Amino acid sequence: MKTLFTVICMVLSAAESMCQTVPPHVDPPIERHGRLKTIGNRVVNQHGEDAQLRGISFSWSIWGGKKYYTPEVVDWLVDDFHVSLIRLSMAIEPDGGYLTHPQEQTALVKQLTAQAIKRGIYVIIDWHDHHADQNVEAAKIFFAEISRLYANVPNVIYEIWNEPERQNWSVIKAYAQEVIEEIRKNDASNLIIVGSPHWDQDVDTVAANPIRDHQNIAYSFHFYASAPYHQEQLRQKAEAALNGGIPLFVTEWGVGESNGDGLFDHSKNRIWMDWMEKQKLSWANWNITDKKETTALVTSGASPLGHWKADQLTPAGKYIRDQLRKLNIP
Repeated sequence: MKTLFTVICMVLSAAESMCQTVPPHVDPPIERHGRLKTIGNRVVNQHGEDAQLRGISFSWSIWGGKKYYTPEVVDWLVDDFHVSLIRLSMAIEPDGGYLTHPQEQTALVKQLTAQAIKRGIYVIIDWHDHHADQNVEAAKIFFAEISRLYANVPNVIYEIWNEPERQNWSVIKAYAQEVIEEIRKNDASNLIIVGSPHWDQDVDTVAANPIRDHQNIAYSFHFYASAPYHQEQLRQKAEAALNGGIPLFVTEWGVGESNGDGLFDHSKNRIWMDWMEKQKLSWANWNITDKKETTALVTSGASPLGHWKADQLTPAGKYIRDQLRKLNIP
């Protein structure tokens, strides 16, 4: 009898080779969880149980982190870090991003998405834009193409607007409804993650007026664990949103402060980590890059082919690797 993972492999081209990369004694996350869906304020798996995924976000797909957009890094994150999820942060507005180089950026996303599917993990395809309301037509074109390609592949999660800055919820919601409609023309059921106001922090305001015209919608929640203003008050916002009935997905969080640098406060990280486990929230940690800053996971010169030694991991990299290996290994 074919497993779900084998069937998914067969959906895409080169199916036979895709099914040979996961050791037979290890159940890939897609086999355990299957197609994700939302029920009430939870993201659940094919059995109706909480599906808590944990993994890593790649950096902006144009700057220093771009060199790590390789299948080999995906393999290393699966084999060594034991991720169940990766996030691909496709740059939009800066020079070199999707608006100026759509074919190059789309090809990059497709390559790593294929590798994630090949390894049986989940992949967030992230429209990494702070001003997506100004780029609606481009987003619709991109997600129409991507949703046609991955309509039958439950590994794929669509994140349609990374971190709205100062746009209010009515603007974000209007944008989301247009893009969701484009996705749902092709893909009726894969999970879609919608941005929330104020850098994905004001999720409590979303709960008062969520999107009701479409199913399988979750909302992004971001924090930086050591930031003085990202503490109990921000957790209370998230809990208010959950109590209001909407599902949350932590598509980005970092061990440092919101500028990517600053203090790495281990005690504050412990509080956030325990809180996410208690709430059973899925998460992607920011980020795979060798930029010299607190939230970077690898040191300068770390190979774009993975196989990193301990001294090629930053303090953040060692911490996140330890957490993933502890939490994701059955």
